[in-house]
Amino acid sequence: MSQSRILTPVLIGGSLILLINFALRASFGVFQIPIAEDFGWPRAEFSLAIAIQNLAWGVGQPIFGALAERWGDRWAIILGAILYSTGLILTAFATTPAGVQLLEIMVGFGIAGTGFGVILAVVGRAASDENRSLALGIATAAGSAGQVFGAPLAEVLLAFYPWQSVFIIFGIIVLGTLFFLPMLGSGKPATPSQLEDSMGTVLKRAFRDPTFMMIFVGFFSCGYQLGFITAHFPAMITEMCGPIDPAGMLAGLGITTTSALGAVAISLIGLANIAGAILAGYLGKRYTKKYLLAGIYTLRTIAAAAFILTPITPGTVIVFSLVMGALWLATVPLTSGLVAYIYGLRYMGTLYGFVFLSHQIGSFMGVWLGGWLYDASGDYLLVWWIGVGVGAFSALIHLPVREAPLRMPAPAA
Repeated sequence: MSQSRILTPVLIGGSLILLINFALRASFGVFQIPIAEDFGWPRAEFSLAIAIQNLAWGVGQPIFGALAERWGDRWAIILGAILYSTGLILTAFATTPAGVQLLEIMVGFGIAGTGFGVILAVVGRAASDENRSLALGIATAAGSAGQVFGAPLAEVLLAFYPWQSVFIIFGIIVLGTLFFLPMLGSGKPATPSQLEDSMGTVLKRAFRDPTFMMIFVGFFSCGYQLGFITAHFPAMITEMCGPIDPAGMLAGLGITTTSALGAVAISLIGLANIAGAILAGYLGKRYTKKYLLAGIYTLRTIAAAAFILTPITPGTVIVFSLVMGALWLATVPLTSGLVAYIYGLRYMGTLYGFVFLSHQIGSFMGVWLGGWLYDASGDYLLVWWIGVGVGAFSALIHLPVREAPLRMPAPAA
């Protein structure tokens, strides 16, 4: 199979796995109000469950990256799909906040096994040097394609079934990722000598490199913003958005409530990001990645500040969703491509997994603070402004990144 082609079986299979993964995980914000109303829980309880899920996803990412390198990509993905499916199905039978929160650890690890860390490493290794950035952008866009219909699908199913049944349905859907494993190739495990070099040398060099730590810290704000919006934006729109004009275009499309608009907003973010992620991957092969990342975080900061400073109406919700969507996962092909370019492809899964841990720590904070500060203050304003601040910080910290392959020390004589 020639590596000069963009659309290879590896890219198509990996993209379909990411599509299913993100379709389901992007829908969790839709369950925020139904679960709270069903059990009479404070908003913070389910927010903490989603936050724990995001943190477990982050912790699991370098673990599954290392598992894929040791035993092969297929086994890591199979284990991830089983954990993801089992966690969702068992959550349907949980009746206490602690039970749901504990099970979200399993869901988070399952997302890690079928998510970016493992799949982007597979795609990156299979792509040619000239096509790698674009291939990573296409795979990232596939995750956004899942987000387009994940939240609306959950909203539709909740109109006919209790939330517990929807979780079971989603648990079954996760197992569909296994049908695409043959497209990923053999995924041969590493040899003992390669693993020794990976764990004993490459990770040490990366963690001693200031550039790696700047990339690690800079990815925090991406997770904070994405985690908060995915988990809380539907509820925020439901409660804070102005009414929908019954004679307007949205009503004519069947969007008659702010609750429905909240689900559509998540879908629009995913739709816009299909183009945004592919464009970022395309630009990443032509321009300096660190400057592109700084620009994305700057635009996010401006968009978030402008949205919260103006009255929240159906129109501003749609505009913000499209703008934020274009910038949503555009950071992923650039960040993963930066890691691959600086530190090499062989251990991209593990190294990007550690960088992604910072993303998920930020996601944990965004989701958890969103629920906690909502219960404390009755709105989302403070947690939103924190997101504006960390976005500006990430824009600045990427500027001094050294974008050049890390030189390996010569072996001892």
